[in-house]
Amino acid sequence: MVVPDTAPRVIDRTRVPVHIGCVMDGNGRWASQRGLPRTDGHAAGEVALVDAVDGALALGVKWLTLYAFSTENWRRPVDEVRFLMNFNRSLLRRRRDELNDKGVRIVFSGRRDWRVPRGVLRQMDEAMELTAHNSTMVMNMAFNYGGRAEITDAVRAIVASGVSAAKVDDKLIAQHLYHPDMPDPDLVVRTSGEHRTSNFLLWEAAYAEYVFPEVLWPDFRKEDLWAAIIEYQQRQRRYGGLS
Repeated sequence: MVVPDTAPRVIDRTRVPVHIGCVMDGNGRWASQRGLPRTDGHAAGEVALVDAVDGALALGVKWLTLYAFSTENWRRPVDEVRFLMNFNRSLLRRRRDELNDKGVRIVFSGRRDWRVPRGVLRQMDEAMELTAHNSTMVMNMAFNYGGRAEITDAVRAIVASGVSAAKVDDKLIAQHLYHPDMPDPDLVVRTSGEHRTSNFLLWEAAYAEYVFPEVLWPDFRKEDLWAAIIEYQQRQRRYGGLS
C-alpha cells in the first residue's frame, strides 16, 4: 500500500529528519473540554497516531518513536491504566495488518516486566513478528518506557557483563540501550503546548530539536507533523560547536 504524498513543497526533502519522536500529550484535556471521560481522549488519539504515521511515510522518515505509556503512567487511576492496557492491545490487533501493508516495521522500547499483562505482550510479539522484514519505516512504540529506566537497564547490563569502569564510555552505554541500531532523534514533537521532556529518550535526544505545538494529540494530523518539520528545517544544528 502506497501512502499518497501530499506534503507541502516547501519542505526540503534532502533535510527531512531521519528519526522523529512524538510525546502524544493532551488526550485527557481534549476529553475534559468536551465533557467526556479521559479514556475517550485516549481512544480519539488513535486517528492522530495513524495520520502521523502516514505523514512520516509521505516524507520518507525512517524512524518514528511514539510515547505510548510511560513508567510513571502506572500511577494513574486503576481504571485508566486498565483501559490503556486493553486499548493498546486492541490497537495493535486492529492496525498491525494496515501498518504491515505500508511497509512499517513495529518495534517496542520499554520494560517487559510483571506489570504488563500477558495479552499485551502477546500482541506486541505478534506485531513484531508480522512486520519484522519491513524496511520502509520503523514505528517504535515506547511502552512501559522511561528514559531513566532505559539508562539504568543499560548500566545494569554493563555491570553484569563484568566490564571494568575504565572501559565504560558513551559508545558502550549506547550499545546497551533498548535499540542500539536506532538513530538518535533529530526532532522531538510534544503536543498540547507543554514544554517538558517527560523522561522521553533522555540519552538519545541529547541534541534533538524540540517543537511544542499547541494542538492536543487527538487533533494532531500529518499537517501538524509537517509544520514541525518545517520549523526544524529553519534551525541551525551546531551540536555544541559553531555553525
